[in-house]
Amino acid sequence: MQINPELCSGCGFCVRDCPVEAVTIVKKKAKIDTVRCTHCNVCFRVCPENAVIATDDAPQGSIACDACPIKCRVPADALGACQRYINENGVLVRTTPVHTFDDVKDQVGPEPLEAIRHPVITAIGSGTTYPCCKPAPYIVSERRNDVDVVTVVTEVPLSYSSVLVKVDTDVNIGAEGAAILVGKRVVGMVETEQYGSKMLHIGGVNRLTGENGFVVARTITDIANKKEVKLKIENGSRLKLQVGKPPMINGKSAGKMRVGCGSAMLGIFTPLLSSVADEVIVLDSHVTGLMSEHVAGSYAGVKPSGISIKFQKSTPGRYFGDHGTGWGSTSIQHPEDIVKSIDLSIAREGLTLLITETTGQNMAMFKVDHQGGLDSIPLTDKAKFALKTIGDSCEPSLVSAMYTAGTGGSARAGVTKFPIKLTRAVQDCRANLTIGGAQTFVMPGGGISFIVDVNRVKSGAFYWTPTPATICPVEYTMTTTDYEAIGGHIEAMKPFTAQEPDNLSSP
Repeated sequence: MQINPELCSGCGFCVRDCPVEAVTIVKKKAKIDTVRCTHCNVCFRVCPENAVIATDDAPQGSIACDACPIKCRVPADALGACQRYINENGVLVRTTPVHTFDDVKDQVGPEPLEAIRHPVITAIGSGTTYPCCKPAPYIVSERRNDVDVVTVVTEVPLSYSSVLVKVDTDVNIGAEGAAILVGKRVVGMVETEQYGSKMLHIGGVNRLTGENGFVVARTITDIANKKEVKLKIENGSRLKLQVGKPPMINGKSAGKMRVGCGSAMLGIFTPLLSSVADEVIVLDSHVTGLMSEHVAGSYAGVKPSGISIKFQKSTPGRYFGDHGTGWGSTSIQHPEDIVKSIDLSIAREGLTLLITETTGQNMAMFKVDHQGGLDSIPLTDKAKFALKTIGDSCEPSLVSAMYTAGTGGSARAGVTKFPIKLTRAVQDCRANLTIGGAQTFVMPGGGISFIVDVNRVKSGAFYWTPTPATICPVEYTMTTTDYEAIGGHIEAMKPFTAQEPDNLSSP
């Protein structure tokens, strides 16, 4: 890599972002240390003045690395761009050795005892701890595996609560950060996307206590109870969502969830796709893949095609897409429009091009003509087989949701006389927190904040109250010894029997 001093403004972007600190500013101009440079192209991509010149003059002794799409060249005795590999005497060596579980078990931390993994009874239908100064509705003991355990339950109102809804689709539903509406009232916002899914965050304490709090509470509860809800994304799509079912987007049911991005598709299917056509483009709004440039294509022996595409290049064979209503949820309405140019000094007349999407729901084939244009041709039997293989590898689109809340505050007083001790017992896994019997993930740090998959909780277990807040069934299970140690309400504890719940009522 080289710097054109006539164009360099000394802005320092290349210095800021170089992963191996190979760039410095000397007399207000960038200077690249060629001994340390890995040719990762970060400086080339971030330079606002186009002052970086990409070259192939890697130092003697450098090794090309294929551990990621960057394919950087690691100089002798230097680190690669990812810091994972070092070039030692002409061999790439991992900087961190493989770890056994014994190497990390202290970091992983404790797990709940087997005896307290599930509650004696659930809190579904138990009632609440209100006023907070009285013991929880049910405090029930049982002997398991020679261990005395106790479960404390309550249906607790939580203002600090929300649902994170995962909508499996590649369809563009709206901009990240856009408001989510029920009618004309805001209940949440569009979050960042996950692999093949759009993420919607609905609720939170500020929305629950705001002007739309009642509809926010109702929407959270309906989603958690797996009821159908109708939402509108500001300047985006209309959604009909129900946990466990395919999403309806603008009146159409989403069919498939992607296998991966356009780059991942090539990594998975290049052996198949390379037998179908000379060149393959996988259109995707996130990362569009070009097989002949991609590391998977190189591995499979695919030759350069001379075809270049319109999107911004990230790394070899990987291009950042855009968002729209076209193929792969990009702006490309006609697949051939993705092609920017065809270099006939590399390409040849009759070269075949296959264009598809990450879900395999659309596919087209073309041939290069003698003028460097593209002629549409019918899908071959091999192409149809590839299309079916990709489609069969996609999971069906579903809606899922994670209920997340903080169950601290006064509700802990119904469990123990010393609330902080309950918090610490949960964080130390001496007390196991479940929601309607379903296991939770308790967030690290202070407090008792948790996440639970609502599909694992019985429908109808969630409620809302016009405080406004949502109500969920909470169970704390621990050994009786630990319950005594945290100052639990031992005087209200009853042994479990298979009788009517009223026989378990606290005095």
